[in-house]
Amino acid sequence: MRLDEIAGFIHGDISGNKDIEITSVAKIEDAHPGDITFLANLKYKKYLKITSASAILLTKGMEFEELQRRENPISVVRVEDPYQSFLQLIDKFSPLPQPLAIGIHPTAVISKTAKLADGIAVGAHVVIGEHCVIDSKTAIHPGTVLGDHVHIGSNTLIYPNVTIREYCRIGDRVVIHSGTVIGSDGFGFAPKEDGTYEKIPQRGIVFIEDDVEIGANCTIDRATLGETRIKTGAKLDNLIQVAHNVIIGEHTVIAAQTGISGSSKIGKHCSFGGQVGLTGHITIADNTSIGAQSGVPKTIDQPGKIWFGYPAKELHETLKIQAAVGQLPGLLHEIRNMQKKIEELELLLKSNRKDV
Repeated sequence: MRLDEIAGFIHGDISGNKDIEITSVAKIEDAHPGDITFLANLKYKKYLKITSASAILLTKGMEFEELQRRENPISVVRVEDPYQSFLQLIDKFSPLPQPLAIGIHPTAVISKTAKLADGIAVGAHVVIGEHCVIDSKTAIHPGTVLGDHVHIGSNTLIYPNVTIREYCRIGDRVVIHSGTVIGSDGFGFAPKEDGTYEKIPQRGIVFIEDDVEIGANCTIDRATLGETRIKTGAKLDNLIQVAHNVIIGEHTVIAAQTGISGSSKIGKHCSFGGQVGLTGHITIADNTSIGAQSGVPKTIDQPGKIWFGYPAKELHETLKIQAAVGQLPGLLHEIRNMQKKIEELELLLKSNRKDV
């Protein structure tokens, strides 16, 4: 695809050779001749001087002296948003594989009481339980199991080997990646006098609202009573544990290996880094950001704050603590010197008393 064709596709302005042939897209640090790349994060601008890409997407109105120091010329396409334009080109050069064929594979096991709308795709060895409802244009890939009374909305995509247990509800345009389990029992056990535990019945459901995406190998527990709910537009990475009766607000994004304990409520437009841990029965305010590997032991009730650390504190507090910790070796050295001087003074005082 010629560069001028690409520029027309993403509404960009070209500086340089508009006739070069572009064969692929690549990250700026990995690009080769024939690739087009982009710069959105300025911490990567050092690669402007050395990238081997044939062309690069840059923000309109931004100039970089690194381009002037290049040994080999590079064509520039200026756009409003290089990152969004690059995403369009990924779809252009590396389109998604063919979707699952519409229809029901002969090895699928489907209850006679299930209601399947027109235009759905059901892959090999799928199991669909009693009284399930699947709305139009949904695709269920091989090996997936739907328990009884599950309801799945329209235009939803469920990848292989997902388990959705009884009575759970999935909205429209939801994506669930391989290996995820929705509706597993919540972790509820009551201690008994003899030191053993009695299982607390888990009779609630999981409700996944519209436009949610859930990564691979996540576990979302059903509520003890009521609902565990993932609200509209939320995005969950791989390997996330969501416990019973948790609520995750609209358009919240959560990175891998996060664990959310039971009955916690997370607001809308929050963002969690990887390996964040939340204790149970707390509330996280809207627009809260929590840094990776933070542990949150209590409610965060002020919206729009950044929290980090273990236990998590507001970012400026954590940075002050870390700065103070960095000074501890020097302070310890000073204290030891002071102790030594005090001991020397005490010996001197004792000597002076004897002389008097």
